[in-house]
Amino acid sequence: VQLQACGGGVVQAGGSLRLSCAASGRTFSRYASGWFRQAPGKEREFVAAIAGNTYYSDSVKGRFTISKDNAKNTVYLQMTSLKPEDTAVYYCAAGGSILTATMARGYDYWGQGTLVTVSS
Repeated sequence: VQLQACGGGVVQAGGSLRLSCAASGRTFSRYASGWFRQAPGKEREFVAAIAGNTYYSDSVKGRFTISKDNAKNTVYLQMTSLKPEDTAVYYCAAGGSILTATMARGYDYWGQGTLVTVSS
C-alpha cells in the first residue's frame, strides 16, 4: 500500500493550495482518511478527516475543505486563506476508523508528506 501526497509549495498569505493524496494497493472507501501536519519543532497535529462526515481542527475550520473521490482512491485538502502559521509538512493518512478519525494513532497508512510554506 502506498499513499502519494502532492500539491505542496510556497504561497503568499491569503492564497490557496490544493493537496492530493492518491492511494494504491487497496481501496479505502470504507475507512476514514485524514490530513495531519507537523511544523518545525512541533508535534504532528490533526488537520482534517473524512469518514462519511468531515472533521476539522478549530485552526482550519472554515478555511480548509477535505474531500474524497472513491473512484480515484484519492483524498484532497483544499486550503484557502492560508496563514503563515499553516506552514508545515502535511501528511495524508488512510485506513482509519470513524471512532479515531482525528487521532494519528488511528491510521494504518501514511503518505510521505508534502511541504506547505506560507509567506507573510
